[in-house]
Amino acid sequence: MRSFACPQCASLVFFENTVCLTCGTELGYSRAERTLVRATGRQRCANAQLAECSWLLDGETAGGLCSCCALTRTRPSDTDVKGLAEFAATEAAKRRLLYQLDDLGLPVVGRDIDPDGGLAFDLLSSTDGPVVTGHASGVVTLDLAEGDDGHRERMRVELAEPYRTLLGHLRHETGHWYWEVLVDRPGRHAEFRELFGDERADYADALSRHYSSAPPEGWADRYVSTYATAHPWEDWAETFAHYLHIRDTSQTAAAYGVIVTGPAAKVHADLRAVPSTAPEDFGQIIDTWLPLTYALNAVNRSMGFGDLYPFVLAPAVLDKLRYVHDLVVAHPAYVAAAAVNSRNGTR
Repeated sequence: MRSFACPQCASLVFFENTVCLTCGTELGYSRAERTLVRATGRQRCANAQLAECSWLLDGETAGGLCSCCALTRTRPSDTDVKGLAEFAATEAAKRRLLYQLDDLGLPVVGRDIDPDGGLAFDLLSSTDGPVVTGHASGVVTLDLAEGDDGHRERMRVELAEPYRTLLGHLRHETGHWYWEVLVDRPGRHAEFRELFGDERADYADALSRHYSSAPPEGWADRYVSTYATAHPWEDWAETFAHYLHIRDTSQTAAAYGVIVTGPAAKVHADLRAVPSTAPEDFGQIIDTWLPLTYALNAVNRSMGFGDLYPFVLAPAVLDKLRYVHDLVVAHPAYVAAAAVNSRNGTR
C-alpha cells in the first residue's frame, strides 16, 4: 500500500480515511485516479454506512455501488446484525485487495462484463447454516465468520495456518481465478506442471487426503505452506497469495521510508534492505524482502508476539514465486499500469 496525503493540507492520511483529521477536508478514494481525493461534490458509494466503504463513484454501477462493492453479488440480510458487521470487515479487506490488483495492473473483470468467467464474491453469513469458503471459475465464496477474530484464531490453530487473515483468504481464493487468467486461458499448462504438478489430479480426493493425513515429510523444501501440498491448484493459490503479501508489505515499507541497514554490531550486505515501491526484478524483491522480515520479526518479538513472518522460502518455493512474478509483469495490463504510474511519479 502506498502512502497518501490530504489534497488540501498535505497531511498524512490513510487509505480508509473519509476525512482529514488535520484540516477536516472530506475524503474519498477514487479508483479512476487511484488516490484519495476531495469528496465534496462527488457521490459516495451506497455502502458508505453498511460496509463503511470510503470509495467514490467514478461511473454508473448498479444500485449506486462503487466498482469494488459491485463485485459482491451476495451479502447478509439487513436483519443479520452479526453478519453485517463481519461483512463490513470483509469488504474493507476486499478494497485493499482490489487496490493492489489495480496497482499491479492485474485485470479485474466482473460478471457484468464476463457472465461466465468474471470475478464475483458471495459473502455468506454462517448464521443461516454452514458455509464453505471456496472458488468456482471466478466466484469467490467466503464464510463471513472469518471476520470474527476469535473464530479465525481457532481455525488458524486447528488448521496450522500461521497467516490466516481476511486479506490472506481473499488473496488466496482470488488467486484461483488468476490461475485461469494467467495460466489456463493462455494455455501455459506445460510450464505450470513442471513447477506445481499436474492440476488434472482429482481435486476432491486430494483435499480428502490432505485433511485426513499429516503433511508429507520435508514439505517445507517444496511448498510455502502445508495447505499448498494438497493439490497443484492450492499450491498455486498459496504461492500467488504469498507473492501479493510480499509485494504489498514491501511497497508499504518503501512508502514509509523503512530501511534496514543490518545489526550495528556486524553489518552484512545481505542484511540490508532499501524497499522500492515498484521493483521490477524478482531477485531485487527477495534480496530486499528477507532482511526486512528479519527486522520485522525482531520488532514483533520485542513486543511479546511471535514472528510476524513465520516462513522459510526454500529454493523450490522461490522458483514458484518467480514464476508468478514473471506472469504478472509480462501481462499487458501490468505494462500499461507501469506506464501510468511512471507518468504519475509513483513508479
